[in-house]
Amino acid sequence: MSSPPAASTPANAVEVSDLSVVFPAKDKPVIALDRVGLSIAEGEFVSLIGPSGCGKTTLLRVIADLEQASSGTVRVNGMSPHDARLARAYGYVFQAPALFPWRTVLANVTLPLEIHGKASAEARATAMRHLERVGLAGFERKYPWQLSGGMQQRVSIARALGFEPRLLMMDEPFGALDEITRDRLNEQLLQLWRADQGSAKRTVVFVTHSIPEAAFLSSRIVVMSARPGRITDIIESTLPVDRTLEIRETPEFLAIAHRLRVALAASHED
Repeated sequence: MSSPPAASTPANAVEVSDLSVVFPAKDKPVIALDRVGLSIAEGEFVSLIGPSGCGKTTLLRVIADLEQASSGTVRVNGMSPHDARLARAYGYVFQAPALFPWRTVLANVTLPLEIHGKASAEARATAMRHLERVGLAGFERKYPWQLSGGMQQRVSIARALGFEPRLLMMDEPFGALDEITRDRLNEQLLQLWRADQGSAKRTVVFVTHSIPEAAFLSSRIVVMSARPGRITDIIESTLPVDRTLEIRETPEFLAIAHRLRVALAASHED
């Protein structure tokens, strides 16, 4: 009796094909996404940018199985979004940290691990490792209300990394922070992503409204139009993988930011 063939590794971390999302309404349906197609390779850092209401977050939520597609298909690490969610194949960071104020930093990070059956000691060790990775070693006994907004969001990132997901989805995680804190977290996130570019490359899908943020972080930038949400341009970054904030003063960075502004202006006109 022959052995079954070994499962092949999917070529793409995310594969979106002809995706539409329509929300019912009393007067007429709202088309949030209209026939969107997008492939994201393993190990990429892809940002979604566009005007408010263009469907960036809706697209992210469909990939994460938090919204349902009206038509089209989505595959996440070779699985349906539903199966990927059950397999804990991705981590998700929301706009707000969504931490329980009555639980310590450590208890917030260990909670999903314990819910899914990890022993307390193992969950604690995993949580401590990821808190150290996001620069919060020594703060594990603090409560969320004792931390700054940027530190709270780093707790949220540590929690999302707890299952070592191959795919990390982030919905404007730094949008409510001041520019200095945002810059610092952008650098830390890029360092975290680069550190994972070994044999098991981590893919990041990142929603933002910020042109400098998208240009600094991304290996590719997906520009979306005003509703109904469509992809109008995809910009490949020419910047080196190893970047610091100083790169934002270079002609290469300014050229990408300029192209983004032009693409976003055109997307408003469509």
